[in-house]
Parts: sequence; C-alpha cells; structure tokens
Amino acid sequence: MFRRAFVPIVALGLTAAIAAPASAGPDNVPGTAGATTVTGVAEPARPAFYEPPANLPVASGAVIRTEPATQFLDPLGLSSLSVSATRMMYASKDRLGRPIAVTGTVFEPKAGYVGLSARPLISFASGTMGIGDKCAPSRGLAEGLTMYEILFIQGLINRGYAVAFTDYQGLGTPGTHTYMNRVVQGQAVLDMARAALKRSGTTLTASTPVGIYGYSQGGGAAASAAELASTYAPELKVKGTVAGAVPADLAAVVKNLDGSVYSEFLNFALLGLASGYGIDMDDYLNDAGTQVAVATENHCTVDLPKAAFQDSSKLTLNGQSVLSYLTVEPFKSIVAENRIGRIKPSAPVLVSHSLLDDAIPYAVGRQLAKDWCGKGGNIRLTTNVGPTHIGGALPSSSDSYAFFEARFAGLPQLSNCWTIW
Repeated sequence: MFRRAFVPIVALGLTAAIAAPASAGPDNVPGTAGATTVTGVAEPARPAFYEPPANLPVASGAVIRTEPATQFLDPLGLSSLSVSATRMMYASKDRLGRPIAVTGTVFEPKAGYVGLSARPLISFASGTMGIGDKCAPSRGLAEGLTMYEILFIQGLINRGYAVAFTDYQGLGTPGTHTYMNRVVQGQAVLDMARAALKRSGTTLTASTPVGIYGYSQGGGAAASAAELASTYAPELKVKGTVAGAVPADLAAVVKNLDGSVYSEFLNFALLGLASGYGIDMDDYLNDAGTQVAVATENHCTVDLPKAAFQDSSKLTLNGQSVLSYLTVEPFKSIVAENRIGRIKPSAPVLVSHSLLDDAIPYAVGRQLAKDWCGKGGNIRLTTNVGPTHIGGALPSSSDSYAFFEARFAGLPQLSNCWTIW
C-alpha cells in the first residue's frame, strides 16, 4: 500500500519568467501536478483552482493565480465593502528545494491604516485543520468547514492589518500534506508573505512591515519561519513573531499524544513525515495500522474522536509504540532535523504556552524559549492557564495584539530570558 523507496528530502498572474518542470515524477512531490498520496488512496476531486500547472515558477513567492475568495461566515459578501479577500496559488519550495505550488488567502482592509508605520502584513500560520484536501483553510472559509481561527484573524484585520494565511504543502493541492515538516512549513509561511506583497492591486509594498503568527501546528510553522527568515527571505521586513503552543520537540509531543484524546494528531504526523521523507510505511504498519492510515488521508480535525485513545503499539508490525521507533534510524534523524530551537531568530519572538496544555506539554514551549535565549535571541515567554490545548489559543491570540502594536511602532521587546531556567 505504501510501497516507496526511502528518499531523504532535505495560469493567472504568473509572475516568473523562468519556470521549472514540476510533475510528480518518481519522488511524488506534494503540491505538484499529478502527485499522489503516500497510502496510494485516490484523493477526492478538488476545485480546479487547486490543481497546479505542469510548470511552476522557480522564484519562491511568485504568484501563480488568484481569484476572489468567498467567506462562508459572510455569504452575502458584506465584508467586501471593507475588506478584500483573495485566494492565491503561489510558488514555494519543498525540502529539497524543488518548486511546489501552495495555496492560501489574503485579507486586506480597504480603509487607510492608522498607525506609526505603513499598513503591516501578518503572515498567519494556521493551526491543525487536518490532512485531507477539504481541510485546507482557504477551502474551509468558502465551504463551511471548520476554520476555528477566523475570529483571531478578524481581530488582526480589525486593527487594520492585512492578513495572509497559507494552506501549507499538499493541503488542498495534490499529494499528502507534509504535516509537522519544519522547514517546508516555515518556507510556506514566508513565501505566503512574499506572494501577498506581490499580489496585483495590493497597497502593500516591499517595505511593508511583516509579523508572523501561529498556534499549535501554526506555532511550529511560525517558529520555523522566524528561524529561517533571515536566510530564506531576507528581503522581508519581519518585525516579530508570536508562536503559541509550539511542537518544538516531536519526540516529547508523540509521548504525550499516544493513547490520548489527541491520537489523531499522531496519525496526521506519521502520514506527514512519511510524505515529506519518502518513508515506506509498509515496513512498520500491520493491517490495522494500514487501515487507519488509509482512513486518515481524508480526515480533518472534526474527525478527532475517531482515533481517540488509540494505542499505536496495536498498529505496528512488531507491536512497538511509535515512540520506540523514534529512537532508531531513520526516525531518530528525522526527529532531530525537525527540532525547533537550534537557530537564533533574527527578530523578537513572543513564545506563548498554557501550563494546562494537554496536547503539547508546557515544558516543550519553555525549553524552546530557553534554547533560543541561549543563542542570544530576543525572546519573551508568556505563561497562561487556558484550560487544555484548545483553551490556550485565546490567550496566545490576545497576547499577539500588544506585541504586534509595539513592534510595528518600533518599540523594543523586553526579553525575560533571565527568568527562564
């Protein structure tokens, strides 16, 4: 079912003059024309907008195509009087540096921005929506599926910011979403910002101040983007990042998820890592595990109850838990490669985490802040008591407002690294 060799993997509005072939090919790259799932299960038909062209721009952040975006929460389109909403397909890179197509949405207020800078742009990294194409945030807005962070996005728009959020690699587009792949998620967030600045008709410019925000999966993507910004997208004027409930250490997170109410997140991660690293899961899963993997391909977060309290040792060929596999190769190296906290962010970061987080342990977020502080980063850790993983999202969003206001006003962040032991 998963038979693939292990491969280590480090048009409207087409803006690049040079394009590169981007067919799925032998490596089956998610986000390219013809890519297939790691389980071999056919994906449901997707809207034509989400089908990548055969040739993709080489330049990361190049706009491939756009169309007006429809908000399910505003079916009458009343918000179009004050905010423009544009669905975009743009160019990014996979972990080998190969061109991929990624989709997302940009909101831009029509009223003038009242602030000490030009209108800022927030590159918003969505939290876990699922792994099936129908779960893509840009589709969720239009089709009425769960897009629980729309209220947080609205709060940023209300402050006059433009907001752009990515669907990530393979979410909405062909192939299995590379869930929890550090580098490609961070690149997708940065390239979403690049594409938003290049969108036809925008008032945003190359000098637009940029903020990065994310929680949970989005926290990991935002944290990765903060680490990569100075080298991958040095032209972006990144002023700061808010990263909430960051899954910075996959081994610690897996230990907490296995057998919990959040076991579906572990299923997402296994498929996402298999997709990103070309792992043949036939070597590790028994028949029951294969059935779970096949079913998971089209799951969204609303499907969490289907895998609640699942014991991963019941799904593997040798009866070992997923955590035990992470201590041996190739998984040991994969976990190490996806560890966040080893690169100093070039701009201030606010790390937000709840003491009561039952999915991503608070200790993981605290250790991330400590790691960055040890590298000389300008880091501030804020601790809240939002109940459960979901409850910690609201304090994280609330913390972001004052943080971004200060950064865009040119005020320095007061680090509290000295309090993090």
